[in-house]
Amino acid sequence: MTPTKIYCDLFGHNYQVTKNVTNHVKEYTCKCCKKQLTTNSNGTLTELTAKYQDINSALERIYNNKLMRLKQKRLSSSIY
Repeated sequence: MTPTKIYCDLFGHNYQVTKNVTNHVKEYTCKCCKKQLTTNSNGTLTELTAKYQDINSALERIYNNKLMRLKQKRLSSSIY
């Protein structure tokens, strides 16, 4: 066992937000052992697998497109 694994086993993980996918979905990484988690559809933390990485990237793309459309709508409506 590595020292960081022992530390996390004894004291728990020290998660830090590494990516904001949307307002509600985030990705977290443990500072010590580099374990990665994400928020699932129920709002609970789950391990960040390849499946969840794909879901998060698609969700982020859709969310950013929505924000851009809203921004364009506000700009066009504020002109008139």
